[in-house]
Amino acid sequence: MCLAIPMQVIEINGYVARCAARGVEREVSLFLLQDEPLETGDFVMVHVGHAIQKMTPEHAESAWQIYDEMLAAEGLPGSA
Repeated sequence: MCLAIPMQVIEINGYVARCAARGVEREVSLFLLQDEPLETGDFVMVHVGHAIQKMTPEHAESAWQIYDEMLAAEGLPGSA
């Protein structure tokens, strides 16, 4: 199963952004969102290194809550 992860944009350099989630930072391609106005502080849904959708902070938090519930139900570490 593959999941997309909500991440916050912390730096933009052309079509590459530095994004963070839960203390982990990654370089993310913005190529698929090149027509979407993005700024630092925005949230994006990231799948296999590519931002695939801009999202609201509320939607990002909601997704993380669901992921935490799934991890907790499986008894896996990482749930907050």
